[in-house]
Amino acid sequence: MKILVINGPNLNFLGIREVDVYGREDYDFLRQKILKKAAQENIIIEIFQSNYEGAIIDKIQESYSDQTDGIVINPGAYAYYSYAIHDALISIPTPKVEVHIADITHRQEEWRRHSITAAACNKFIKGRGLEGYCDAIDYLIEDYKNKQNK
Repeated sequence: MKILVINGPNLNFLGIREVDVYGREDYDFLRQKILKKAAQENIIIEIFQSNYEGAIIDKIQESYSDQTDGIVINPGAYAYYSYAIHDALISIPTPKVEVHIADITHRQEEWRRHSITAAACNKFIKGRGLEGYCDAIDYLIEDYKNKQNK
């Protein structure tokens, strides 16, 4: 099984920006957590991060033809306004899970409370911290196993 984990803008600044919201663990800690999960589950996980909308869209589209079995995406701020990422996600049949470290539905800014891109995903996980990535991976593994057993 192969899973693609996509992290959007500013996720590379984990542990630096808004530590009261996103925590003190840095991006390398997150990467290692995901790779450890991959080793435990005996699956392949590719991790991709970009601050550029077009690069994220390109990566989603590439996943269509490279045997990716599931996508975990934290689109960062693009969740609130990127219809282009939404359209890229919805255009491929691959199961997708959107993850947000914080619970965006309780953010102070009204515009941060609704994700446009989540509507293109099979599952939406918010407010579980970095553990939300593991939850998303578990969901995709279970979905994959269910499809294999049919």
